[in-house]
Amino acid sequence: MSGTREGYPEARRQDLTEEIFGHQVSDPYRWMEEADRAERADWLRAQSGLFAAQRARWPGRDRLAARARELLGVGVVGTPVWRGARSFFTKRDPGQEHAVLCTQVADGPVEVLVDPMAIDPSGLTTLDAWQPDKEGRLVAYQLSEGGDEESLLRVLDIGTGSLVDGPIDRCRYSNVAWLPGGKAFYYTRRLPPSEVPAGESQYHRRVYLHQVGTPADQDVLIFGSGRDKTDYYYASVSRDGRWLALSASRGTAPRNDLWLADLSLSDVMTPELRVVQEGVDAQTSVRAGRDGLLYVFTDRDAPRGRIAVADPSAADLADPASWRELIREDPEAVLRGYAILDGAELARTVLVASWTRHALSEITVHDLAAGSRLAGVELPGLGTAGGLSERPEGGHEAWFGYTDYTTPPLVLRFDARDSSVGTWAVAPGSVAVPAVTARQVTYESSDGTPVRMLVVSGSDAPPGPRPTILTGYGGFDISLTPAYSPSALAWVEAGGVYAVANLRGGSEEGEEWHRAGMLGKKQNVFDDFRWAAATLIRDGWTTAGQLAISGGSNGGLLVGAALTQWPSLFAAVICSAPLLDMVRYERFGLGQTWNVEYGSASDATQLGWLLSYSPYHHVVPGTAYPAVLFTVFTNDTRVDPVHAYKMCAALQHATSVAGRPVLLRAEDQVGHGARAVSRTAELAGDTLAFAARYTGLIVA
Repeated sequence: MSGTREGYPEARRQDLTEEIFGHQVSDPYRWMEEADRAERADWLRAQSGLFAAQRARWPGRDRLAARARELLGVGVVGTPVWRGARSFFTKRDPGQEHAVLCTQVADGPVEVLVDPMAIDPSGLTTLDAWQPDKEGRLVAYQLSEGGDEESLLRVLDIGTGSLVDGPIDRCRYSNVAWLPGGKAFYYTRRLPPSEVPAGESQYHRRVYLHQVGTPADQDVLIFGSGRDKTDYYYASVSRDGRWLALSASRGTAPRNDLWLADLSLSDVMTPELRVVQEGVDAQTSVRAGRDGLLYVFTDRDAPRGRIAVADPSAADLADPASWRELIREDPEAVLRGYAILDGAELARTVLVASWTRHALSEITVHDLAAGSRLAGVELPGLGTAGGLSERPEGGHEAWFGYTDYTTPPLVLRFDARDSSVGTWAVAPGSVAVPAVTARQVTYESSDGTPVRMLVVSGSDAPPGPRPTILTGYGGFDISLTPAYSPSALAWVEAGGVYAVANLRGGSEEGEEWHRAGMLGKKQNVFDDFRWAAATLIRDGWTTAGQLAISGGSNGGLLVGAALTQWPSLFAAVICSAPLLDMVRYERFGLGQTWNVEYGSASDATQLGWLLSYSPYHHVVPGTAYPAVLFTVFTNDTRVDPVHAYKMCAALQHATSVAGRPVLLRAEDQVGHGARAVSRTAELAGDTLAFAARYTGLIVA
């Protein structure tokens, strides 16, 4: 296949070029942005037929999908949230398509509260979020359908099993901050579409106070009027109901404004907000300790994170000089979270902190009064630990999750009385996991920056280059840390190598690492990825003819940039739910919330950044491109599939190599986030079989 002349569905090319801030910007497939256009529907049907015909030629596809399903079947259990003797947690048993929300009192029977499959046997409904009230009598939970992530909020009475409130719409990305007594909560809700400009219904959030059982249109507006349309909000209320903390962030910007209100001195409907942080280039959160102090978790003047203590009665909480340093910034580890253990049975109160050091987790124990380190907590291996939780009323126990490449997520319990660690819960099923070896290697990027990469291979794999999948993300302050991955395990078990590069743009090395890969420095991310590939080839893990790259969302942008900048370096590319047209990305989905990460095409300088790497605008006809598989989800409301449609058409027109197809896999009734297990396994089977076919991996 070398272009539309040889088997690809015909895609009309428009002679469309615009001058934007002096740049000549071509967009030959803009007509694909019209979702209701019959021409687009015909093209997508033809692409679906082409993909199905090609997939039928991939040996081992069904075997890989079945193995991924088997490895997924082990199930999962989440870290508990406690209300007295009652715990709340999610759990997915073997054979279940989705995790369910459960509760248990002490060692009594486990009760299912919310089961998405019982609500919708089609498997298209997902549980997005949940939060019990402070007494553990009610739980607010959010469901969405068909992958659209448009959460509807409901409230369940745990004792009776009956709904007492909802559904309340427009609650996407809303947390629930309960007031004591379970009669009201603060939450975030978007304005109705009728009250906002056309095309902006995904924005314009506000914070409201909702009285349980009353119509949502009677909610009291608390905060958000007059602020930027892309602002996100987060509210929390202390266990005793005294302190309301309210945070506002401009889109996904790595900074926030923060306020605190004493609800014992002001009405819950009109809280008097005091500034803790405003107009500061840092991320900060506060929690009220049971000792009457405020614990401040911040990267202000500490890009790897630190914890300070403040007196809530201080005259100027916004002055960091009034904070007392408790846990100092570590020069090599990133602080991720903490729990305070202050049970009466303890000789002294302690703080348990979770960290990542070069993407590998650590747990440490500190004296709460002085911050001095007392001990480290032994973990099962070199993996990822997080989600620290404690009893809201205080105690001596903390719970946290753990996983690595061969360990399905489990929950560990730390007891501060004797510093012991035990298993609280394991994945409910069992499966034979292949023996693998994970190695962390360090290489230099193009500018000499040291970058780390985890390489996973079979323990008994023969020496010499092997078919390899390299993945990365490099954006939005997100870390790629070791985790149980059925897809990766199935690939390695079949004889391949799986590598994860910890690129700039993520948070593996703190906020400075993130900022070194955003806005005008985005090319650093792509360079880091290129040199990860070069290192795998140089060190004998693989060859260019055996190397596939894979990435999703921002990682889809990553592999899209890599394939256009260095097409000869890869044999195959798996590009999932990607951003690819960086000139027009703000016009679709949640794009405008990301211009703080990428830049905006409405600014002349920032348009220059975007055009320098925008994959869609760097497709060159006559280039020998690798085999490419785009996977998109038609109900994706974050990243519009049109990015992949336009890029697929451009590459099919441009590629000059027969035998390296450019394919599109478009899946309906799912979106950017959670999906049923069976759909996950089918997607894994397709992507792994594609990678095997074009890297030479023989699936036995």
